[in-house]
Parts: sequence; C-alpha cells; structure tokens
Amino acid sequence: MNNRQLDVICIGRSSVDLYGEQIGGRLEDTQSFAKYIGGCATNIAVGTSRLGLNSALITRVGDEQMGRFIYETLQNEGVDVSHVVTDPARLSALVILGIRDKQTFPHIFYRENCADMAIEAEDISPDFIASAKSIVVTGTHFSQAGVEAASRTAMKYAKDAGTKIVLDIDYRPVAWGLTAHGDGENRFIESAAITRHIQTFIADCDLIVGTEEEVHIAGGSTNTIQAVKRIRELSDAAIVVKRGPMGCVVFPDKIPDNLDDGIWVKGKEVEVFNTLGAGDGFMSGFLRGWVHGESWKTCCEYGNGSGAIVVSRHGCSPAIPSWIELQDFLANGSPERKLRNDKRLAHIHRTTNRKKDWQEVCAIAFDHRSQFEDLLPGTGKTTADITEFKNLIASGARDAMGGDTNFGVLIDDKYGFDALADMSDSSSWIARPVELPGSYPLEFERGDNIASVLRDWPECHVVKCLVRYSPNDPSHIKQSQNKSLKNLYAACLDTNHELLLEVIPAEDNQLTRAETLGAMQEIYQLGIKPDWWKICPPKNQQTWDNVEALIEKNDRYCRGIIILGLNVSLPELVEDFSLCLQSKVCKGFAVGRSIFLEAAEKWFRNEINDAQAQQLISNNYRLLLDTWAELKTA
Repeated sequence: MNNRQLDVICIGRSSVDLYGEQIGGRLEDTQSFAKYIGGCATNIAVGTSRLGLNSALITRVGDEQMGRFIYETLQNEGVDVSHVVTDPARLSALVILGIRDKQTFPHIFYRENCADMAIEAEDISPDFIASAKSIVVTGTHFSQAGVEAASRTAMKYAKDAGTKIVLDIDYRPVAWGLTAHGDGENRFIESAAITRHIQTFIADCDLIVGTEEEVHIAGGSTNTIQAVKRIRELSDAAIVVKRGPMGCVVFPDKIPDNLDDGIWVKGKEVEVFNTLGAGDGFMSGFLRGWVHGESWKTCCEYGNGSGAIVVSRHGCSPAIPSWIELQDFLANGSPERKLRNDKRLAHIHRTTNRKKDWQEVCAIAFDHRSQFEDLLPGTGKTTADITEFKNLIASGARDAMGGDTNFGVLIDDKYGFDALADMSDSSSWIARPVELPGSYPLEFERGDNIASVLRDWPECHVVKCLVRYSPNDPSHIKQSQNKSLKNLYAACLDTNHELLLEVIPAEDNQLTRAETLGAMQEIYQLGIKPDWWKICPPKNQQTWDNVEALIEKNDRYCRGIIILGLNVSLPELVEDFSLCLQSKVCKGFAVGRSIFLEAAEKWFRNEINDAQAQQLISNNYRLLLDTWAELKTA
C-alpha cells in the first residue's frame, strides 16, 4: 500500500457554490455572492490535498465556464483531475447558499440532469482505483441509478485491489426527493426505504463517517447508539460519529451501550459562523491521520481541528486549512473564539493556500501612465496612441516569451485595458497599479474607497502599489501614507487579492536606497504583510542578507522580492542580476522603460513603425530573459 501513487480518490458531487455575502438576512434579500467550488467529494479532495495527501477526484463537469472553473481550481489545489470528465451534454451543478443566523443556512440545489450526477460505471477505471490507498464514496451518489452503479463499480474494484473504502454518508433528503427545492438545508427526514438502500452497501466499507442524523438514517433509528449497533451488525467498518461542538466518537470494533463510551475526542470551542462544509473539513482532517496510520485519537484531533476552522469561516472548500495551518491551530490554539478574527491564523490560511506557486516571475512592466503622457507633446499623437503602443508592448512581450511559464506583466487599466483583458486569458502573472502617479503622500488613482475598486478586479490580478516611503519622511507625510497603506492592505484581504508593494525613495540615490530596508521594517510594524515586495536592487550582499533576515522575521510566507529597473541601462541591470540571483528571496524582476523606452520615443516621433517597435521591444526583453537564465545556471 505504501507504494501506491495516490492516498485517496473521492467520487461524487462537484458543483459551483454561490455563497451569499450578506450575513443575517434572508436569501431573498442577498445582493451579491462569492463563487467557490463545492460538493462533498470535491471539498474532501481539496481538503485532503491541502492537508498533504495525494488526492484525486472522479466526477463530471459541464463543458462551459463553470465547469472550467471547477477543473482549473482543482488543478490549482493540487488535486489529480485525470478522471474529471467534461460532459458536453449537461451543465455543471450549482448551489446557492446563505447564512441566515447561527442555526439557519438556506441553500438551493440546481441539480436537474447536472453533469456530476451523470457519472457512469464506464467512468471508473480499475487500474486507477488500484493506484490509491483508499477511495471515498458519498451517500448522495447512491440516490440515483447511474451514479449508484458508478459508486458500486468503484467499490468492487477497490475490494479487488485491496484499496480501503470510506463512506461519507452525506445524507441530503432533497437529493433523494424527500423535500421541496426550497428546503435544501433540511438534513434529516426518516425513510425506511432509504435506510434499507444504504444498508445494502455498508458491509463493504472499511470506514463509515456521519453526523448523528446521518447515522440515524444509515442505522434506521433516531437513537444514536442503537443506530450505531445496527450498522455494526451489517459492517465491520470503523464507525465515526460527528457530534459538532462536542467533537466526535469512534467505534473501531465492539459497540458499547453508551455513546460516550466510544473513543470520544472533544474539539476546541469556537464560535460557529457557518456549518456548511464543516463535515467535509472534518473528513479531510480525519483522513489525513487515518491514511497515515495515526491513532484514533490523533485522527479525531485532526478532524475536529479542521472542522472547527471551517465552521468559523465563509465557504466550504476555501475554508479548509492547510497542513501548516492545522498544525499551528492544534499546537497553539487561538486567543479568539471567533477564529475569523484571528489575524495571525488568517494570514497563515491565506498564504499557505495560495492558488499558484510562482517560483519565479520575469515580468515586463508597462503600467506607466504619466511617463507616456509626457511623450505626447509635439508628436501629434493622443492618449489613444498610448493604448495602441501598449498593445505593441504586449505583442512584443509575448513574442519574446514564447512558451516560458514565468511570463509576467505589470499593466494599467487606464491606457492598457485592452492588453490587460487579453493577457487575462492566459496563465500569466498579472499585476495592476492602484496609486495615483507621482502622489506623495500616497493617493489612489480612483479615490479613497479602494475596496470598491478591487471588487471589480478578477481575483487573479495582483494589486501593485508604488509608494515613495522613507523612515525619514516628515510626520504628516508618514501619517497619511500609513493610513493609505493600511486601507489598501485591508481591501486586499477583504477581496482576496495579493499585494505587490513597490517601495522606492522619494529621491533615488545610493544614500536613499539604503533606507529601503528601514521602510520595509516600518511597514511590517504597521501589520502590513505584502505578498510581494518590489524594490531597487541592493548593490551588495550584506544588504541582501539584511533583507532576507527582515522577511524571515516578519513574514516567512512572503512570496519574495521582485527587483525593478528605474530605467537603468541593460548592462547595469545585468550586473544587478548577478547579485540578486544569489538571494533566496529574490524571485525575479519587473522591468519596463529599460526595455521599451527607446522604442516608445522613436514610435511616438514616427521614426519607426509598429513592426519595428514591436521587434525592438521583443529583442530587449528576450535579451533580459536570456541573461537571467544564463546567470541562474552559471
């Protein structure tokens, strides 16, 4: 078993969850929704992956934007998607959910003839099942004939291969046709027919997990211990009963007469904000221990801890912790009963669950606005030509990059919106500026309400902010800058955007460049932890060592440093690269005018045409990329 490629394969529901963002009101009055992936099997696949298991998912998604969103998100989460089938005939499932109060969580399932309920036995590969230590089947996928056949086929292949079978009872009365569509949150309705149906397949399971209500439907009794005893009569599986804030109880063999006499492990007390997805978080944590052969107590602690974190946050799969986060929570707890108010834990969650691991970014920066405006006088060109030239830069950059995966751009939406929209269709690293060019103290180009601006941005766009900052700034300047930076950071957290903070001195010289380290330190002291820093390249190893030490002390999860060019010559940039590449925190560069300014000046004066400008930009960018690559391998 230890030689198997996968730890767990999940089989079942996969949907797009639209979570109401207004809390404490009716779903009828909700105005906006956050979009996540969801569905029991999908959440568990994501959760186990976050917690360090090699996980896979067998499901179907529609051949449309929501299906691609599910597929791409699974990929970003590290889930094996080799058996996620795109169904051309059906739409991806949707669920609309709300948080009414601490007990009421309305949700509406849009699941009529949806893709994930069309999984067939032919979708199940015996070799794929045999490549895993365990599979997870879910109760909803026994509610209809086609998906039941697929689940039973997977169980048969698992038995043949010695793969462990885990059942998440996942009882949803609405999926079995027992409630109206508007009663999707109802978690229990007695049904002797469904009980008999479930009891036809639990004998083959090695682990059965459910809430007390789910155990009731599986065991055919609303007396929990009697239901557990009935399950034991039919199955030798270890039975886990989830008890919400009371933790969980495991019955690995003989069933006692009292529920509390099983292996009962209580969880940490937290405020329940949202129960939706808590069970999937629990299962993810429990499986992390179970697959690795941990004790029942440890498995329960992992499950309880993961579930506690999920109930404190908005959403299902996005709320499941990383392994680093879970370990920290179990070891240190939290001073906050409302875990979502724990800024330290929230930072660990955010930074250890980033969607893409950018090991390197080699970006071309053409987010300049005022610099291009300065080129217009006397040329006969207008601001529309700035947009046209930015499209040339984008084309030249793409030509230079070819298939390189480290392609990045810094681009504005004032003059570069067309290129920005085009770039957003690719996997490029994209950052956009928010600062008012030349402002000192810092101001935002579109006004003080920066959160409303960022809500209009795609989540994948990095927020870039240039701030002229020095420890020696006058107090009134510093007070204004600090207020703006705090507002910006809070907005990035609220809208889930990464922050690239570009810190440069008010006047650029060797003396003021040395102040950058102090500026970074003061910004950290404000409680601001940028995902990226963009700074002038330090000129000696000692400064790089100091930068590394500063980041390690204040935020070990920082993505790193990107160096800027400030319009220096290409030979000088090459010299800077040699030193930068020796630092483990330097992750690349974002250079602009050093690449395109010569072409821009000539193009705006009509001395070269579009093709010549594009070629000159491409050549300069390619030279920089080749130099960076050569120095890395030197």
